[in-house]
Amino acid sequence: MKNLAIITGASSGIGKEFAKQIADKNEYDEIWIIARRIENLKQIADDLNSNKNFTVVKPVQMDISGKQGVYDFKKLLDEENKKLNKVESSIEIKLLVNNAGFGTYGPFTETSTERSMQMIDLNCTSLTGFCSVAIPYMKKGAVIINTASLAAYMPLGNFAAYSATKAFVLNFSIALAAELNKKGIKVCALCPGSVSTEFADVASNGARKEVKGGIGTQKVVKQCLKRAFKGRKTSILRFKWKFNALLSRFIGRYTVAAFTYKYAKRLHNPDNKSQEEEISVTDFI
Repeated sequence: MKNLAIITGASSGIGKEFAKQIADKNEYDEIWIIARRIENLKQIADDLNSNKNFTVVKPVQMDISGKQGVYDFKKLLDEENKKLNKVESSIEIKLLVNNAGFGTYGPFTETSTERSMQMIDLNCTSLTGFCSVAIPYMKKGAVIINTASLAAYMPLGNFAAYSATKAFVLNFSIALAAELNKKGIKVCALCPGSVSTEFADVASNGARKEVKGGIGTQKVVKQCLKRAFKGRKTSILRFKWKFNALLSRFIGRYTVAAFTYKYAKRLHNPDNKSQEEEISVTDFI
């Protein structure tokens, strides 16, 4: 039996931090870190493998977006399982972290149709498909972590499609937790606010390099892992974030959307043809 931990969007930011902290636990035979940027993955794997005696960190270059990404992931798992059946038993996924995703800043009408559909494919379709494909390889005690966002709790103007995708992730994760409870499989939605990653650079099309007011990834990931393995359904680190999530229950959705559209402007470069050619789907929350 080969025990696996699998992390998507692992080439930077929160995904990279998940890889570090999971490797430190040394509880898995292999950790698969999945993303498109293979050089980043190789560097992370080399750094983590040099400090470990047992766990092997394996970089996997893959575009996981949409249905094709899910099919490719299923093929990877099935081939690994078939290969192992010849020499031992099979694979077991003990931990799946669906972290890959991206967002877009600015009014919906200033974002290209292609970018919006790419975002839905990655943030929703891929995450759903990865859960579906991985669960048959899971047993009692397995854990799924899906990276949502504080934006999941409210519709946000200038962030409309992104906040909608993360609301899907949050609701899907909680419902899945209820369905898998009898099987002993835990599901947790990570719902961070501003975290210092490359998210803003991608979401703004290069207009903003840093996430405004972002905090480091270490505490966010540490708390999430702790809560997920305890069976908690969500992970929200800061009191400010928890307060905003709670407040969203008492304020009308349209009121929040209208207010954020008017007052929460997000620095961005409106999409155009040349930008669409240069900026592709990436591996950030």
